[in-house]
Amino acid sequence: MKKKPRKKLLLIMNPKSGMMLAPKHLSEIVSRFSNAGYLTQILMTMGSGDARRFAMKYAADADIVVVSGGDGTLNEVIDGLITEGLKKNIGYIPAGSTNDFANSVGLPKSIFDCTDIIINGTPTFFDIGNFNGRYFSYIASFGAFTSTSYSIPQNVKNILGHTAYVLGGIKDIMSIKPVHAKITADEGTPNETVTEGDYIFGAICNSTSVGGILKLDKFDVDMNDGLMEVLLVRMPRDPMALSDIVTSMLGGSFRSDQIEFFSAKDIRVEIDTGTHWTLDGEYEEGRDICNITTMRSAISLIK
Repeated sequence: MKKKPRKKLLLIMNPKSGMMLAPKHLSEIVSRFSNAGYLTQILMTMGSGDARRFAMKYAADADIVVVSGGDGTLNEVIDGLITEGLKKNIGYIPAGSTNDFANSVGLPKSIFDCTDIIINGTPTFFDIGNFNGRYFSYIASFGAFTSTSYSIPQNVKNILGHTAYVLGGIKDIMSIKPVHAKITADEGTPNETVTEGDYIFGAICNSTSVGGILKLDKFDVDMNDGLMEVLLVRMPRDPMALSDIVTSMLGGSFRSDQIEFFSAKDIRVEIDTGTHWTLDGEYEEGRDICNITTMRSAISLIK
């Protein structure tokens, strides 16, 4: 009897992510994929941009693409796949310091549980953001907290995890410099929103968790509704207002009058020159005008 050809699985792994646990269990991960009928090709990243290049060069021949790493590694793979026009089911083994995207979509913390989900789970569509032509899976942000993800050394994040982001955020707050921005959302539609001011933080996101610090789960965020959530925090008037903002944000209520929160499909941000952003925790050089568009059902993630 002729054997059924094995399906091809491309595993892109960042061996430096988080506590570096996934590489230690690589043989068991591959064994489980093999027993499920997959022929696994393994590619290890060595630096920034590798995951994107691997996805662009090798994913076309794969039946499924699996990412093992943090949110930044997943971001690169998604960017590579969409850039090449490759519609592949994506499996994710979250192994980073915060794993915001994995937490938002409900993936378990166990490496082996995630491996089994990739084998037995269901492909589910999720929205993706387009930021001036670069794609992101769950957040584009500027201001306080923003630089924490790329300014704190990887070894410190590996050891401290969420604590590193909290400490970095506190450092940002202690040296706040407002950013002037004008945000125009869904221009020309009945839902058009225009707001302008001096902000200490801004985020366009498709997630229920930001840096393991800010929680949006109370707002029934739908990650496949064709909309992004826009969160803006104005420069506080005085120390009392700052305290109110921090308490509100960390508590997840966002009830301060200094906080704006709404949803939109298309967002244009006109912002101070030289304001840098992060996309899924990765540095993005700033521009005077940033256009963010929601791409509905752009990726298929197994969960």
